[in-house]
Amino acid sequence: MITGSIGMLPSASIGGRTGLYEPIHGSAPDIAGTGVANPLAMILSVAMMLKYSFEMTEEASWIERAVEQVLAEGYRTGDIWREGEGKKVGTEEMGERVRSAVQKLSQKR
Repeated sequence: MITGSIGMLPSASIGGRTGLYEPIHGSAPDIAGTGVANPLAMILSVAMMLKYSFEMTEEASWIERAVEQVLAEGYRTGDIWREGEGKKVGTEEMGERVRSAVQKLSQKR
C-alpha cells in the first residue's frame, strides 16, 4: 500500500479483546511540541480500538469518515502537503478539524 507518509498509518497489536493501539511511527519525540506531527495515524488507531476492543463500530466509522472528509476538503499536515495543493495545517488544526467532523457525523445518527 502507498500511503504517502507514515503519519497516516495506524497500527494495533491485538490479543483477544486486549490490544495496543498506536501510530506505526511511534511517538516522534524529535518533533514533539512543534505542531508539525500528523495526528491522523493516532486518530485512526483510536478508531481501530473502538472497533476491535470495544465493538463500537458506529463510533469508529464516524472517526474514519471524518478523516476521509477532512482530507477530501484538502487539509494536509506538512508530511502530505504539496505546494499549491490544499491547505497546509499543523497538528492542532488537523485534530480540531477531525474532531469537528466527528461531532457533526455523530449528530446525524
